[in-house]
Formats: sequence, C-alpha cells, structure tokens
Amino acid sequence: MVQEAIEKADLLIEAMGWIRRFRDKITVIKLGGSVMEDPEALTHLLVDVVFMETVGMRPIVVHGGGAAITRAMNEAKIAPRFIQGRRYTDDATLKIVERVLASEINESIASRIEELGGRAMPLNFMGKTNNNVLFGERLTLEGPDGKPVDLGHVGRVKSVDRDTIENLCYAGQVPVIPSMCETKPGGERLNVNADTAATAVAQALGAEKLVFLSDVNGVRQKKDDPDSLIHSLNDADARRLIASGSIEAGMIPKVEACLDTLTKGVRKIHIIDGRIRHSLLLEVYTNEGIGTEIVA
Repeated sequence: MVQEAIEKADLLIEAMGWIRRFRDKITVIKLGGSVMEDPEALTHLLVDVVFMETVGMRPIVVHGGGAAITRAMNEAKIAPRFIQGRRYTDDATLKIVERVLASEINESIASRIEELGGRAMPLNFMGKTNNNVLFGERLTLEGPDGKPVDLGHVGRVKSVDRDTIENLCYAGQVPVIPSMCETKPGGERLNVNADTAATAVAQALGAEKLVFLSDVNGVRQKKDDPDSLIHSLNDADARRLIASGSIEAGMIPKVEACLDTLTKGVRKIHIIDGRIRHSLLLEVYTNEGIGTEIVA
C-alpha cells in the first residue's frame, strides 16, 4: 500500500513540471471519430479537459459529429452524398447538421463538462443569443476537368472571434465550438471539416498545443504495427517518412496539415488514440507521452 502511494506521488511530481510549464497556455482539442460514439471514452476525455482547466491550462474543445449526422439523415430518409471526402450539404442536410452538431452535440458536451465539475460555454448560433465564433466562406473544390465543384452549404473558416474565446478561457470556462461557421453574423451557415476548424482556432489563438484525437495511437513507421509508433517528429523527419512511404494514405494530409500549422504560430501538435483511458493527460503530463508529437 505504501509503495502504491509512493508511485502515485512520483507521478504527481512528474506531472508538476509539465503543469507549471503549460499554466495559462491554450490547448485546442479536436473531438471526433469513434470517441464521439463511445460514451465511456468521451467521459474520460472530458474528465481530462476538466483536469487541465483545474490546474491552470486553457483547454478549448472543437468537435465534429459525422456519425450522428449520418444517423439523423438516415432517420429522415436522406441519403448522404460525399464529394472528394466532403459531405455535400443541401438545404435539408444543413438543417440536420445545425440541429445535431450545433445544438444537440454542442450543448451535450458543455453540459457533460459541467456535470464533471468544470465550467463550459457552448458557442453556437442555435440559442436565443448567437454566440458563434467562426466565420468563413463557401468552399469549392476543383473537379477532374479543372472546373469548380459545388459542395452546397460547406465552408472554410477565414476568421475567428479570438476575443470571445480568450475571455472565456481566462474566466475559467471551457469554450466548446462546433465545426460550423457563418459568412457573417446572422449570415449563411456552413458545414466545416472539424480538423480544419480546430486548426483555424489553434492558429488564431497562437495555441501552445493542438491535439487530434484519432483511432490510432499516432504516426507509425509501419502503418499496421502499433508498436512502431513514432513519439516525436519534426518537419524534416516527417517529410522523409512521407517520401519513403512509411507515412501513407489518410495520414499524409493530416501530417502535412500539421506541418503547415506549425508555421503559423502553434508550437506543438499531438496525434493520440482517444479511445485509451486518459490519453490526453498521459500525452500532456508525462515524460514519455502516449502518441506522436509534431514540432517545428
């Protein structure tokens, strides 16, 4: 029993250095994927977020909700349509995205943080007061023939209401931001890719860290071998691994987006397996970490 207590104390001492280093620093956490579908995993992650705020960090949560949106569309008998990996968002789909993503999921994450002992503010345009903080424009992609491809009500973030987010952080609240934006206050509402929304928030606030919660444990030397995890990567290492084929398929655009983000003021980016209990705390507050950190 005494030895167990000593080991716990050792862990606290190890964490103390990191807690002091990251006090008052902003960390943007992107929630999505299978973590959103697993209530137990989501609870553990939100406990981690509450812990971070309690010890003086400034966590910001940006979330998607693709699986829940697809379920709601199936119930409404609307067939999902994807173009180059992006959900085509017509008028009927937009109403579902607004209800599920910007209202139900956004409010439930904020409520759960409060239930766990933290303070949180849902930032959406669905309540009596519009407190949306993401603004942007319609996104079009280039088709195989070189002509623009329309995606409907799909956008990209061009500006972030930094003051509102920072004021909430320094008041001890966790901002909870859905991956939607408006063209202007009260303007057209647009569906946004959650990874790019989180990246825009991190860049706008000059975040210390941007954390992507993934379904894998990070960047690997061998795609299918969890034991080949790479704990730390810099720009040159990452480009060498992409060129050699070690980083492949869906991980390439994520890593390239990370490298681009590092040039715009974000100090570190982490890719971790959100399904592992307390993976967020293990990555931030231990010497070894649990995923991959990407640094400039």
